[in-house]
Amino acid sequence: MFDGITGFIEAVGWVGIGLLMFIENVFPPIPSELIMPLAGFNAAAGDQSLVVVILAGSAGSLAGAWLWYWIGKKIGTSRLKRLAARHGRWLTITPEELDRSNAWFGRHGGLAVLIGRLIPTVRTFISVPAGVARMPLARFLAYSSAGTVAWTTFLALAGYLLESQYDKVSGWLNPISTGVVVLIVAYYLWRVVTYEPGDPDDPGDPGGPEGPTGA
Repeated sequence: MFDGITGFIEAVGWVGIGLLMFIENVFPPIPSELIMPLAGFNAAAGDQSLVVVILAGSAGSLAGAWLWYWIGKKIGTSRLKRLAARHGRWLTITPEELDRSNAWFGRHGGLAVLIGRLIPTVRTFISVPAGVARMPLARFLAYSSAGTVAWTTFLALAGYLLESQYDKVSGWLNPISTGVVVLIVAYYLWRVVTYEPGDPDDPGDPGGPEGPTGA
């Protein structure tokens, strides 16, 4: 997996980094905790600029965040909950998880978006209640950008600074990175098997268009 990701990044360049980060935010098959450090490795090897790596990763991540924001804004909580109840087994999203995201957003507003972009899994879902609550797009992007750039910079720098240890690290990072992806797939399959849908007819819309707009 290590060789596969680094090879893809080397072949496609910054576009590949942005694409992987976009996919990771829409449906995370490969976590950003793996993508960005490996992109940092490549930057340290002189294949790419570290600044370009960070900007590409941040742009792809923000594009995924905006997509979920747009979905939340267009669909609304009630229909999202019905969608989660009917198809959540494959999306691994439950109506209860949507309610928790809405409740957290309602309590913390824009700060929830900023902090949420730093937390695995929450990073994806926090965009939905922001869209449902119709937070102004400029404000949403500002908070999302702050959290996203900080996160991608941290991860890319970690890989960049470890490049001097590349020969030592690469030998065990490849099986570890493969193991991480296998665990993610296993977790996804476990969620599919154990998924318990909520009530698809629940009319509640706690984070609807009249909900909070955030700080």
